[in-house]
Amino acid sequence: MPYGTVNADLMTTSDGVSSSGLYGFKNRIINGAMVIDQRNAGASVSVGTATATYTLDRWRLYHDTAITSNITAQQSATVPTTGYINSQILTNGTGASPASVDLNTLQQRIEGYNVADLNFGASTASSITLSFWVRSSLTGTFGVGLSNSAQDRSVASTYTINSANTWEQKTITLSGDQSGTWVTNNGIGLIVNFDLGSGTTSNATTAGTWQAGRVLRTSACTNFIGTTGATFYITGVQLEKGSTATSFDYRPYGTELFLCQRYFWRRTGASNATFGVGQVYNTTDIRALLYNPVVMRTAPSITFTGSNFSYANSGSIKTLATLNAADQTPEVSLLYSGAGTTASTQGQAAFWLITSSASYIDVSAEL
Repeated sequence: MPYGTVNADLMTTSDGVSSSGLYGFKNRIINGAMVIDQRNAGASVSVGTATATYTLDRWRLYHDTAITSNITAQQSATVPTTGYINSQILTNGTGASPASVDLNTLQQRIEGYNVADLNFGASTASSITLSFWVRSSLTGTFGVGLSNSAQDRSVASTYTINSANTWEQKTITLSGDQSGTWVTNNGIGLIVNFDLGSGTTSNATTAGTWQAGRVLRTSACTNFIGTTGATFYITGVQLEKGSTATSFDYRPYGTELFLCQRYFWRRTGASNATFGVGQVYNTTDIRALLYNPVVMRTAPSITFTGSNFSYANSGSIKTLATLNAADQTPEVSLLYSGAGTTASTQGQAAFWLITSSASYIDVSAEL
């Protein structure tokens, strides 16, 4: 049984676990160690121009600059030798120069509830510290920016990658913004942007100073987007309250997965994977309830991919078709079928199945 030692800032147990890891939420970044990848299960994802795409859970890649081949993102096992098992790698397509208004960024949008205690927008705003491990085929100065939901208040800072293809840890401390409007509910509370080579309208006049508008770099920053085949790895991303970077907040895998599933989860198929108990509502209208694994941020959108959906009724497996969702809440949603569904007797019990890994249901309440 570990015992505890206490100082004014943080309790640490004898086995090296911080009090945050026991009962707090020190790191406001979710999936900062890049271990959760529900959408792609480690496969590479290609991100098209002017398309916002979630890569690993909670991480959103966006690029305006048109390139001959898209940026790809993927979970990677290339990591710093500090206890991490995954990182995220971005690989650029054919290099291109950004237009002045282009935005090229890897970002995480943080829910307002999770940053409300920072008191941004008030004279009591807290300082914050961002730390992360990074590795790139490029060297030089790179930008990172923070902004509010409206992106009319922001700050840009820089860090330097000194050696190519070498893991380096970076730490950035910023004062809290005492102006602007900052969301403290289930909307977007804070946006963290890792710049990949945005246009000049994203340049800050002075690094480290909060200003109106959206900035995430300076004119001295390297354009990742400009170099064909350039690579950029990142992991161990932590955003915490205060002016000191502490050790990375390792959370149990199950805890990290649940935190991600507040925003997105996928019900995957297999050989007769069952879910959704319900009934035959009206011959071909087979209804079932889909319960979320956690309370989601808001009522989610639901999309069905593939055609391998069936239902079990009266000892038989029957076809489901024309699938829809209704009455979504953060806790549960109603699923129902339509034309093309094999008919059954009204009022009988039924449960849904996904019979192949090629089919799945996505449930999203992303910011």
